[in-house]
Amino acid sequence: MDASPGTAAERAPEAEPYRLDPAGGCPHAVNARLLAQGAVAPVVLPGDIDGMVVLGHDALRDFLSDPDVAKGPQHFTALAEGRIPEGWPLRTFATVPGMTTADGADHRRLRTLVSSAFTARRVEELRPRVEAVTAGLLDGLTAAAAAGDGVADLRRHYALPLPLGVICELLGVDPALQERLHRLSSLVVATDTEPAQAVAANRELAELLAAITAAKAAAPGDDLTSALIAARDEGGDRLAQPELIGTLLLLIVAGHETTLNLVTNAVRALCAHRDQLALVTDGRAAWADVVEETLRWDSPVSYFPFRYPTRDLTVDGTLIPRGTPVLAGYSAAGRDTAAHGPDADRFDLTRTGAAKHLSLGHGPHYCLGAPLARMEAAVALEALFTRFPELDLAVPETGLTWHAGFVGNSVRTLPVRLGAPAR
Repeated sequence: MDASPGTAAERAPEAEPYRLDPAGGCPHAVNARLLAQGAVAPVVLPGDIDGMVVLGHDALRDFLSDPDVAKGPQHFTALAEGRIPEGWPLRTFATVPGMTTADGADHRRLRTLVSSAFTARRVEELRPRVEAVTAGLLDGLTAAAAAGDGVADLRRHYALPLPLGVICELLGVDPALQERLHRLSSLVVATDTEPAQAVAANRELAELLAAITAAKAAAPGDDLTSALIAARDEGGDRLAQPELIGTLLLLIVAGHETTLNLVTNAVRALCAHRDQLALVTDGRAAWADVVEETLRWDSPVSYFPFRYPTRDLTVDGTLIPRGTPVLAGYSAAGRDTAAHGPDADRFDLTRTGAAKHLSLGHGPHYCLGAPLARMEAAVALEALFTRFPELDLAVPETGLTWHAGFVGNSVRTLPVRLGAPAR
């Protein structure tokens, strides 16, 4: 990363800024066009806020670990200048108190409080429970297909309730609240939510999380929420109340949205590439390979907000001025031919020699829940295609409706026909 001196005007990007569509859509054609111009591109965020996206694999890897790049909202120039209204659809990403908007010692403090719940050992201890939940969901998927003339929405009936149920169980959240939590979190992270609706959803979600913590404080259990409340109540500087609410918000949203998209995208990929599915079912590839190739080829997160240079930085020849909100272009980096070869846009479980994908982050903010997401997805995919080896999409790929917003990368529904179950 070159930090050579010079004025912003002298080193400003020449490319016309790309205006991100708040409604989202498949990102890959846009990514290819932007990548052809360079590893960094200027973009216009909702509300005509100038930003940048780092798309190239190597540039993104270096940017994510650069010590002169921060997550704290105090580094966001437009926010500090009062140009970000309360109902701005990306405001929660920038301002929610917690580890995603903390740096240095504060980030390490907050991360340490929850890290023990997501170690590889703890995740393996959860595997039998995940397998049991998955088996029950497959029964429910079968019932949904029977009621829907052989067609069921795999996203709604399978890909969603598994990670949402697991993270809520870890947090000790009443299962009756799961649907409401998903609805609210979806509104909070969507980039096309109207300002008044965004304000209302954020307020309702904060009030709901506060009620959950109050109930847990009155009747603690053997769960992560109770442990966080204990850390808050111990005093000192371990955890403040706003950080507690922000941490719960992060764990619920990140704890299910990423895996939801991952499983959905993997099923789409396997249905469109039956030769690759055969590699797994014949034992020539592993379900873990499906997870990793899906993470690279169709990242569950497309453009993730935000990071801010704490000084002017030149990245791959493009100036990113201090205080600019920068998106991590995970879906673009996964298909960067400079890192993954000339066939980077091909779904290939036997891919070797390519760079490791960045879809779960890199550097100090690497996804804490990565082991859990990987395990859940592998279990879900193996169980699904073992029981229903003929499963296929019930509509053409072109007939699928894309996810709301440009942060998450997936489709809104995934209608499938299960086919005959395995004997």
